[in-house]
Amino acid sequence: MSMFKNISIIGDGAMGTVLAMLLCEKRDCSSPVGMTVRMWGYDRGQLEQIEAAGENKKFLPGYKLPKGLVFEAEDERIMAGAELIVSAVPCQLMRRVWRRLKDYVPEGVPIVSVAKGIENDTLLCPTQILADVLGENHNPYCALSGPTIADELARKLPATACAASSDEGLARKVQKAFSVPWFRVYTNTDIVGVELAGAMKNIIAIAAGIIDGTGAGDNAKAALLSRGLAEITRLGLACGARPQTFAGLTGLGDLVTTCISPKGRNRSFGERIGRGQTVEQAERSTESVIEGIATCESVCALGRRYKVEIPITEAIYEVLFENKPVLAAISDLMKRQLKAE
Repeated sequence: MSMFKNISIIGDGAMGTVLAMLLCEKRDCSSPVGMTVRMWGYDRGQLEQIEAAGENKKFLPGYKLPKGLVFEAEDERIMAGAELIVSAVPCQLMRRVWRRLKDYVPEGVPIVSVAKGIENDTLLCPTQILADVLGENHNPYCALSGPTIADELARKLPATACAASSDEGLARKVQKAFSVPWFRVYTNTDIVGVELAGAMKNIIAIAAGIIDGTGAGDNAKAALLSRGLAEITRLGLACGARPQTFAGLTGLGDLVTTCISPKGRNRSFGERIGRGQTVEQAERSTESVIEGIATCESVCALGRRYKVEIPITEAIYEVLFENKPVLAAISDLMKRQLKAE
């Protein structure tokens, strides 16, 4: 299967669960001696419910979990013997979780983050949060990101992603660990661009949902995706990312999936707002974290820091945090000063 025989997954949400399913199936097909996949959850009670049901009814209902998946609630034991650690914790909760686990994390073991977001107070991306909590040189870090709706992965529909790390050798190892016939993993060394693109597309997805909810039409949605990608790219370049990243899987690819999929949490949240729900009502309608809400605050702060124009993000911020009417926000975007593309 790969050089990793003991893999620990931190987080029992949809993505952590579906990656556990993928790795267990790969293990069963390859049958490496002594290989284990273990899952840990912040809430012991919730983890026990998942184990008892043999299904993650809260975050990934309808899919039976592999019998070989090991559930481990003890902080020290989940880290013992780990050769690869997967961080599947929402971005805004990462610091709290990893501070709790810090004393047990074995030095030198690679950590793969699958979170998408930017921390509010620090404006750090997920692997940067890990490095800040655990130490820059304590562990090597990698991001696994791309157009990866968990429900489709669970159904084994064809999907792709990038393993991104400044260490190309680590990216290749992670690529090998997660690649299966229905999930093709590429490598990328632009971890800054990959993580920023994965975070910022959630804001544009909220806007796409608002367009769907208001019935603004396909022309408007196409304009949103193209101008949204331009906005993501501008800010990404200002932060030191490479331009080609934003035309790839973790840029354009992830943006398209998140903006069109009915399973996308951020798009669905935006659609409820577009149909007239308040932000609070729309947020209460799902158990999952809507990463784009908190990320919108962080991206606005980054825009100010780097003096980058991000009008779509600022319009969504006004809707989410300043109670600006949706139609007024759309009208103001359309009336902005004319300029070249």
